[in-house]
Amino acid sequence: MGEQKPSSVVWPTIKPFVNGGASGMLATCVIQPVDMIKVRIQLGQGSAASVTKTMLQQEGVGAFYKGLSAGLLRQATYTTARLGSFRMLTTKAIAANDGKPLPLYQKALCGLTAGAIGACFGSPADLALIRMQADATLPAAQRRHYKNAFHALYRITADEGVLSLWKGAGPTVVRAMALNMGMLASYDQSVEFFKDSVGLGEASTTVAASAVSGFFASACSLPFDYVKTQIQKMQPDATGKYPYTGSLDCAMKTLKSGGPFKFYTGFPVYCVRIAPHVMMTWIFLNQIQKYEKTLGW
Repeated sequence: MGEQKPSSVVWPTIKPFVNGGASGMLATCVIQPVDMIKVRIQLGQGSAASVTKTMLQQEGVGAFYKGLSAGLLRQATYTTARLGSFRMLTTKAIAANDGKPLPLYQKALCGLTAGAIGACFGSPADLALIRMQADATLPAAQRRHYKNAFHALYRITADEGVLSLWKGAGPTVVRAMALNMGMLASYDQSVEFFKDSVGLGEASTTVAASAVSGFFASACSLPFDYVKTQIQKMQPDATGKYPYTGSLDCAMKTLKSGGPFKFYTGFPVYCVRIAPHVMMTWIFLNQIQKYEKTLGW
């Protein structure tokens, strides 16, 4: 009998979305501790080594996985939507291009669009993740003590209203567009280059293209990630006034106080966090697709 084949009508449509979400969630389980350190560095708690040492001494190993439920929820929404929609968009574009490979600018446009779609779905979970990771850095009176991602979403909705789930969604969407343009377009372009021009095998092509994809995703998105983190973690002062009126205000004040390189605060750690997550996502996705082929899906 063998494995039962999924519905031949529904499965081809949802397959890129299911595969994208699954690969993103698997990658998050591996990368979560590095992400935690990145957030603490951006919040001004010192270098990677000192943050790691402090966290281990004061909070224990479990601190590195704080916010994992929000991270998984984010992948289940954001990565499912972005990878699924990117594959759908490129498939349609290739069909319109008479089956020929797409030029880089068309891949970049597909990546931008997929990033925006993914971010709209993933923004509430992203807000919950940032809040949970930053909670321990706040003064005791200001801590929110969220138990998990769903508790965070419930509390944010109850305390601040439904629309506050999309607080910082503007920079989140812009960052996602920049990241996915870098990540998705460069991956497809690199696969074509390493396979056709260099002649690498399947496994080597996946690893090499994933590394290129990870670098471009990091370089394109960090300035937007920095602004997004500042907006999402800001607290009102004693008079109820927030330090920034919005993303543009935050960007201009940061540029004025620290210059353009301020946006690249923590780039090595950010690159070490983003690039492996991108690489792991592509590698897991490749393995899932290979496994599905052996099942005849």
